[in-house]
Amino acid sequence: MQKHTNLVWIVVLVLGWGFDFLFWGKPVGINFPIYLTACLLGGTLLLLANGLMPAFKSLWLIVPFVFFAIITVVRQEPLTMFLGYTFTLVSLGLLTVTYLGGRWTRYSLFDYCRNFFLLISSILALPINFIRQTKPNISSVRRLPLKPVAHGVLIAIPVVVFFAILLAAGDLVFKQQIINFFKLFDASRIPEYILRLIIILFWAYVLTGVFLHAALKSKDEKLVGEDKPIIKRFLGFTEAAIVLGSVSLLFLLFVIVQFRYFFGGEVNIGVEGYTYSEYARSGFSELITVAFFSLLMILGLGTITRRESDRQKRIYSGLSVGIVALVIVILVSAYQRLMLAIDWHGFSRLRLYPRVFLIWVGILFVAVIVLEIIHRERYFAFAMLVAALGFAVSISAINVDSSIVRHNVYRTLEGKHFNVNYLTSLSADAVPELAQAFMDPSLPAATHDGVGAALLCYIHYDEYENYSTPDWRSFNYPRWKAVEALNSVQEHLQDYRVKDRGIPIQVETPDHKIQYQCDK
Repeated sequence: MQKHTNLVWIVVLVLGWGFDFLFWGKPVGINFPIYLTACLLGGTLLLLANGLMPAFKSLWLIVPFVFFAIITVVRQEPLTMFLGYTFTLVSLGLLTVTYLGGRWTRYSLFDYCRNFFLLISSILALPINFIRQTKPNISSVRRLPLKPVAHGVLIAIPVVVFFAILLAAGDLVFKQQIINFFKLFDASRIPEYILRLIIILFWAYVLTGVFLHAALKSKDEKLVGEDKPIIKRFLGFTEAAIVLGSVSLLFLLFVIVQFRYFFGGEVNIGVEGYTYSEYARSGFSELITVAFFSLLMILGLGTITRRESDRQKRIYSGLSVGIVALVIVILVSAYQRLMLAIDWHGFSRLRLYPRVFLIWVGILFVAVIVLEIIHRERYFAFAMLVAALGFAVSISAINVDSSIVRHNVYRTLEGKHFNVNYLTSLSADAVPELAQAFMDPSLPAATHDGVGAALLCYIHYDEYENYSTPDWRSFNYPRWKAVEALNSVQEHLQDYRVKDRGIPIQVETPDHKIQYQCDK
């Protein structure tokens, strides 16, 4: 990076100013992907200018970066937004620490942690060293034509002011812009300007550290535990086999009990004295915990167990495969319990998240056991990363809140329970689906009234006034679509009444028989 020091300072200062321009006083919206894309392009420009080409495998990280950056603008549901922000930053972070090496698919958990802390240390220390090594050239400063520049500025000021006055007199909008410009010189805003300058310099400093880390410390020359295991295998094969065999037997007994429920359904549940709803709620979190600790046990024992002969390796792999197979059956049991709850109560976020999560946990277990059989334990961490990405992509793709509305509204055609109050607690993602359902003549009258009440709740939320923002930097697609949807049905909601404008809002249906509470 020493070849183009001036370019480095220009890029990081422009990006620091860009952060201030895009985010100061503005809600997060399209400014988030725009800024991170600018950082990616700026850093790549600097690295390429210094002859540092990225490793081919590192370029694959741009794919999840682009996907999740877009998701932050096209979704509003909280977990989806969190996953979008998280994996956008994770993708950029991985690209930074493996820019030159490209071996991120072979990282162990220790490598991920180690590189994370190295990146933090680079952000703190490398810019200081870079500043020390790139002191400004005093002689070049002295050669600058400062005197003619000063004379030119003094002559230009009155000329520019003269034409600005004339143009302002000819256009009211331009006049207002001139007035706004001079407001910038208000002395009362000096503390704000100082704070914003500090933020600009702070981000310039951070980005300098990030770019320097990619240039100097991203070669992946040596990975943790690649040459020899981090922990010497100390546990004997017999001890590990007893542990795996005992756990397999316990899981097998559990699965035998569960099989009657797989084929007997609600009838067999009633025989044991449990109601339909009680069985659906009971034990789900415990079964997920069992699966989690089973995975830890398999990975942990695989790390510390000695397998000295081919026979021992085959037996160990067989026991591990057996446990994974039984755990998958346990996951199926947990999935069935969840489906019973969905059938009884309908969709909710806390039922939809685990439904997707269980699928990817099952895929992860299969991947782990395959890696164990083919002796590619090095890729366990990569398998976990892929499963996490798969979960995040799935949650983002299904549009959680819109799916909840669609499922819960149309299940009423089968005479099933309909929770209107819950629909009012969802994000802007739910509003277009609610508006579409409200205009559907096939819905029962009670469902139609409930959907209308939910829409009126959204109209009277304080957030509704902020859905439509005049500033492009805070643009968010779901909020924009929500405003369009609410405007399209607002005239059809005139017969609904807001009974209580306090908190929570109470909405009364046109026949004045039912009141719904807005749970936002």
